[in-house]
Amino acid sequence: MTDLQMSLIAAGGVFVVGVISYNKWQEHKARKSVERAFASDHDDVLMRPDGSAAERSEPVLDLGATPSMGPVEPGFGTGAPAAAPAAAPSAAFDAPASLEPAATPAGAAPDNAPSELAESLVDPLIDCMIPLALEGPARGERILPALHQLRRVGNKPIHYIGLAVSGDWEPIAHGGVYTKLQAGVQMATRTTALNELEYSELVTRLRAVADDIGAEPEVPDMIEVMSEARTLHKFVAGHDAQLGVNLKSNGTPWAMSTLIGALEKAGFDVGPSGRFAMPDGAGGVLFTLSTNVTLGADTTDRLTLLLDVPCVAPSRDGFGAMVKAARDLMMRLDATMVDDFEQPLLDSTLDEIAGQVKDFYTEMEAADIPAGSTRALRLFS
Repeated sequence: MTDLQMSLIAAGGVFVVGVISYNKWQEHKARKSVERAFASDHDDVLMRPDGSAAERSEPVLDLGATPSMGPVEPGFGTGAPAAAPAAAPSAAFDAPASLEPAATPAGAAPDNAPSELAESLVDPLIDCMIPLALEGPARGERILPALHQLRRVGNKPIHYIGLAVSGDWEPIAHGGVYTKLQAGVQMATRTTALNELEYSELVTRLRAVADDIGAEPEVPDMIEVMSEARTLHKFVAGHDAQLGVNLKSNGTPWAMSTLIGALEKAGFDVGPSGRFAMPDGAGGVLFTLSTNVTLGADTTDRLTLLLDVPCVAPSRDGFGAMVKAARDLMMRLDATMVDDFEQPLLDSTLDEIAGQVKDFYTEMEAADIPAGSTRALRLFS
């Protein structure tokens, strides 16, 4: 063996010994660091010196309602008649299945009552509420662009409110500074309930938004949310009531040019689709009217006045106003008020339906979803 080979072997041995020694030193250093971190003179954050568990103080979001272990079931009393969902005129209501009321919706509620405007956006009764814990106070103009990326899943709208430094929950706006956020996804619409696929999409996309703004979402359990969503949609489907009356020409069909003038004189507004609406005087609609023909038709012999019952407040007496307008048009146009089967609608029948409409409104009020309210308009839009 040459001197060169001997030198290389010796150098290799020294290198190996050096590496082993360095690793041992690093191991010893790490062990001492851990020992210092868990030394007995440190107070455990979960345990008291006497061995008892320390009481933790967790932030609680509460609107003042007692939490419920079960799903929300907005309900109403049994036995009262309710409107039958029908796009065409109807002379009677059928009673939907009754539901038992419950108190608490999905998600955590804010820790102090939101303003009326904030609750119109994120409503604890009809929205799945998802708290977003911010790393620190955030300005509205910084977080709004990220929030605008997630405004809907499926056909379910998503809204946000923030706890301002003033201590009030409010819609997030430029110039505001917020310490907490709440996201709310509507759990049901007129057509469907929030489903598992939509909820999964919501959670995935919301986490990405939260990362952008420096927040951590507290996501409710999917099974509970789905149960509440189905319950809410069952209520909506059971109260999706539309009532109508028909006017049938007693003679020749009406010329559209003459008819439009008569309807405008009666107070109807003409929409771009050719559908007429009776305004309620406050920017809303009492009921609508259809000519039952396509745009461009020259004549029609039938008109249909339609009331969207859950979307009109009882104080506006939408059904009474619709019947009055129909009677006025009967005189103007020489028509007869009839049902779906071309049978005349008698005053006694109309009075019976009016009584059932009142019962229907009472049921919606008992479910805390008054007809014509912002909550009802969101659900039945």
